[in-house]
Amino acid sequence: MSSFTHFNEQGRAKMVDITDKSDTIRTAIAKSSVTVNKKIYEQIINNGNSKGDVLAVSQVAGIMAAKKTSDIIPMCHPLSLRGVDISFGWDLRNEEHKLEITVSVKTKGSTGVEMEALTAASVCALTVYDMCKAVDKGMVIGPTYLAEKTGGKNGDFKRELI
Repeated sequence: MSSFTHFNEQGRAKMVDITDKSDTIRTAIAKSSVTVNKKIYEQIINNGNSKGDVLAVSQVAGIMAAKKTSDIIPMCHPLSLRGVDISFGWDLRNEEHKLEITVSVKTKGSTGVEMEALTAASVCALTVYDMCKAVDKGMVIGPTYLAEKTGGKNGDFKRELI
């Protein structure tokens, strides 16, 4: 018998039963990035991309992804999210043009929102890539990671700076 909670007695995958877990306020912050060339950077900051406002579309895509996480990650529970916030910033050191994406997700429930935050950050980055790939397919996505989370029986988590 496995000690993993996502397997049944036959060793097959199952969605964990969270019926007896207490509702608590749960938050998660995930980060990702997309490194782009100077032309794409200038298109984004000047809203000059032919497909539209890259950051606005990426933000909406990220929010939609957070809400649909359980549809694409098989063992995730459908959650009633209480808030999703996405922000962008630029790291222009080392002559790179790195778009930094930060996603914050919040709920009150019996399971965490880490997967929702990570999915949203990933989809934001993928949307930027999709909207800008006609200019340069050499963009680099990542790293994507959980920066912090609060709530739940396992307690809080905060990643050391990457």
